[in-house]
Amino acid sequence: MKQIKKTILILTTILTLITGCSDTSTATASTINVSKTPTAANKKITPLVSAQWLHEHLNDPNLILLDASVLVKMDKTGYQSISGKDEYIKAHIPNARFADLMGALSVQETEQEFILPSSEKFQNAIRELGVKNSSHVVIYAIENQSWPTRVWWMLRWGGFDRVSILNGGQTAWTNAGYSLTSEISQYERGDFDFKLREGVVVDKHFVAKAITNEKVTIVDSLPPAHYKGDFAMYTRKGHITSAINLPSSNFVDASGHFLSKDDLELMLDEKRKNKMVTYCGGGIAASSVAFNLHRAGYSDVAVYMGSLQEWTEDSDNPMSIGEAP
Repeated sequence: MKQIKKTILILTTILTLITGCSDTSTATASTINVSKTPTAANKKITPLVSAQWLHEHLNDPNLILLDASVLVKMDKTGYQSISGKDEYIKAHIPNARFADLMGALSVQETEQEFILPSSEKFQNAIRELGVKNSSHVVIYAIENQSWPTRVWWMLRWGGFDRVSILNGGQTAWTNAGYSLTSEISQYERGDFDFKLREGVVVDKHFVAKAITNEKVTIVDSLPPAHYKGDFAMYTRKGHITSAINLPSSNFVDASGHFLSKDDLELMLDEKRKNKMVTYCGGGIAASSVAFNLHRAGYSDVAVYMGSLQEWTEDSDNPMSIGEAP
């Protein structure tokens, strides 16, 4: 059963997250003032940073670089999600530490994948990565850049805003001519404090009530064909009743970079509501869409982390088939 669910989840990931992401040139919708330091005085932390920026700031004393890679591989049993740690050990951006979305950053005692850990376990995992309350965290991945958005959103859940995603990930870094290393950085345990930010992560009970709430828009982050029910990757076909479809792939351009803020504004102009709740299969593509909604200026966005791998297990949870919400 675990193998089947894993295959389902990764097939969804392949369909929705195959492209990379990031935006190298545009300003973000909101910024956080950085405490003045010798290397970051009068600077601002933005959701996205470029490879050039990272190269220039790589040795800043308050910068923590995290590799959050998860790889998708195929074997005789089907597609498998694999921790990117082995590839990290072989080669990574200098000073990077490995943030294991399939290990310490998710619940292990379950058949489902990428389940959000408790606040205590999350705090401990982030501290083990050396993150301090004063750190500027930059996250990247080898391949699909939706993985970093999951860590970005988890940190947001924990009340931490001093975090960015590397534009285009490791590919952007190497394409810019910068080198990789196999050297593992040594660092001390951090003092990161988890401070719950209410409303950025919701459960199935919230989603059930949101279906009939006109002030909440539920967002399906999966491909249109899956949304319509043309095929099923979970126990039941279709989408959560009332959900609109904003596939995570819509938020990247042909080069694999996130859409500019202006393009986001055009695409989302008619879809603004008081609150947006995103979901997908296991909370990865949903985090990517939520991240982009945040970039576009939406101030009240949440991710349903359980997503369809949880929702479809209960036949009483309403689902709809077709193009209409």
